[in-house]
Amino acid sequence: MKTQYYTAASLDGFIATEDDSLDWLFPLGDINDTGYPAFVAEVGALAMGSSTYEWMLRHAATVADQVGSSWPYAQPTWVFSGRVLPPVPGADLRFVRGDVRPVHAEMQAAAGGKNLWVVGGGELAGQFHDAGLLDELIVQVGSVTLGTGKPLLPRRLTQPPLKLLSVRQVGTGFAELRYQLPRRAL
Repeated sequence: MKTQYYTAASLDGFIATEDDSLDWLFPLGDINDTGYPAFVAEVGALAMGSSTYEWMLRHAATVADQVGSSWPYAQPTWVFSGRVLPPVPGADLRFVRGDVRPVHAEMQAAAGGKNLWVVGGGELAGQFHDAGLLDELIVQVGSVTLGTGKPLLPRRLTQPPLKLLSVRQVGTGFAELRYQLPRRAL
């Protein structure tokens, strides 16, 4: 069981624009050509930040057109937010706030031996990293630059450096990078 941060980022390291738009992402390629289908098949539970969740709510009609449901995940999802957010009918959602460590333990118990996915955003992934709970970073680096926006992982990670596990070209728009994060001693 691994805790993985799987996401897409621009070449200059942003996962979304300042206003949480992902419009830059979708013209770059088909998600089914990436490692996503195999990745999500191994996921037993998800952690999601409130901005990512609200993006999902705003785009529920598009998601429903693509997957047949306004919520694309069958796995239980923990949504981290300090605000009260509306639930998605039929989705297995748990709204939480605070320290990621007790939530990580709940996610592990619910995942049935499968991996845990930190969907986004970067700050939430950083909190899992800070707690010594993040094992891998899998990023689809897109062939665009945004200049500014929401950073991939707003942390300085230099010593020890991440360990590159694999690199794969995905069409002409993406490079898929997989890194192992060193476990931090707490």
